[in-house]
Amino acid sequence: MLQGITFENKIFFWLLLALPLAVLWYVLKYKRQTAELKISSLKGFKTKQSWLPKLKHALFALRLIALALLITALARPRTSETKSKTKTTRGIDIVMAIDVSASMLAKDLRPNRLEALKDVASQFIKGRPNDRIGLVEYAGESYTKTPITSDKAIVLRSLDEIKYNTIIEGGTAIGMGLATSVNRLKDSKAKSKVIILLTDGVNNSGAINPTIASELAVEFGIKVYTIGLGTNGMALSPVAILPNGRFQYDRVQVEIDEELLKSIATATGGKYFRATNNQKLAEIYDEINKLEKTEIDEIKFTTYQEHFRPFVIAAMVLLLLEYLMRITIFRSFV
Repeated sequence: MLQGITFENKIFFWLLLALPLAVLWYVLKYKRQTAELKISSLKGFKTKQSWLPKLKHALFALRLIALALLITALARPRTSETKSKTKTTRGIDIVMAIDVSASMLAKDLRPNRLEALKDVASQFIKGRPNDRIGLVEYAGESYTKTPITSDKAIVLRSLDEIKYNTIIEGGTAIGMGLATSVNRLKDSKAKSKVIILLTDGVNNSGAINPTIASELAVEFGIKVYTIGLGTNGMALSPVAILPNGRFQYDRVQVEIDEELLKSIATATGGKYFRATNNQKLAEIYDEINKLEKTEIDEIKFTTYQEHFRPFVIAAMVLLLLEYLMRITIFRSFV
């Protein structure tokens, strides 16, 4: 970043105080050297005034300006340009485990839980430029959507493609989702490994118990942040599929196994959150973003460009001009 002009040796500007003293000395000297002739009247004298005697004061002015320029040069005017280089000293590998069961289409978040999550999660991913991130989908079973990668474009594209489908077995297998996430991170060499597990229901399917999965996370040094997604009370949720393929919605009781999610977070050193609306969900991801900070070293390089030469050259030109005028035009008056 280019910065404005600065002066390295500002103390030399005190010399500028000598300029008014020089002017005072010049005025007093001029008055002492000027001869005076007192006569009663100028009638009878025909004089032609010359402009050269008056202009000779310009010689002194040129010297003063040259001196001011030299003082400015001594103060070392310069500009600086600062460049920085960042180096990640502690990377974080993150897997986001996302519940994609049919209940994620509930409309207690706008426009529904899944789309609200995708919007917030995309902002979270964009805010982690120095970390590797992977995606895991789960419902009644789980699979890896995207392995951990530093290519955020791939992760964002995969996140955008996540949607409810009938290919994945129905249900909510929290244990399976967590175990698959652990499997993606267990061989990671990162100093910090994190899983963000989100669900809007209770564990009701899958071959792996969530407690066993959390023990695996502890064994591999993985921290798990759990998020329960859904409003308190009733929510407009899909309850059946109509012949035209659309969902039939009805108000159903929101059930989230908060005790299970809390126990997973506590056992792994993470934290449990409850998101009841879009704003709260955004605040949760923002808090996780602050809790899991990547350590970055920033090295700054500053280059300086000196600008005293133009002032010196200008001063020399003025002094040369003053000298030439003194020995030519004003030779008879000085």
